[in-house]
Amino acid sequence: MSSSAKQIASADFPTRWGQFRIYGFRLEPEQNGRPEEAVALLMGDVYSAPPLVRVHSQCLTGDVFSSLRCDCRQQLEMALAMIAGEGAGILIYEQQEGRGIGLMPKLQAYELQDSGLDTVEANEKLGFKADHREFALPAEILKALGVKHVRLLSNNLDKVAALENAGIKVVERVPCEVTASPQAEEYLKVKKEKLGHLLGGK
Repeated sequence: MSSSAKQIASADFPTRWGQFRIYGFRLEPEQNGRPEEAVALLMGDVYSAPPLVRVHSQCLTGDVFSSLRCDCRQQLEMALAMIAGEGAGILIYEQQEGRGIGLMPKLQAYELQDSGLDTVEANEKLGFKADHREFALPAEILKALGVKHVRLLSNNLDKVAALENAGIKVVERVPCEVTASPQAEEYLKVKKEKLGHLLGGK
């Protein structure tokens, strides 16, 4: 059975980056017995040309508490600033904490990292894949919004492939690289070497 994104809500959404409209979406039917939901922030005209799109996975520790263990908040703010700079674009914010493993397992992974494991090794020791995320919902949200061609702001080729496989044409991959804190250097090295993220121009 094919999935689709059902719009649950829509409202004006002023931010310090400018005026957006916020949409709430739910993936139907439910996957694995639980609802998958996400929000989309949309600014300006996203139809006359392929818009800048960022698919961002929730990171409570980074996005809310400004953790220096990752680059998530910096990427989020960079994406919003770039969209605002162009006057148009979409940010999809998914509830996929800890690369999809959830908040408490993510904190357990932090504890294992403190004892010397890297992010991938910690996830695997807890019985998870290196990255549990799937990106079906973002593609369905873009379809629901009527957007079929995008410039994807990402370093993750899995996101490019997921959108392309779902029928969304990625006409350009725009790098989303930020200056890492010293505490996040190892995290980014693992992203590049073990997860295939394109960092440092490669």
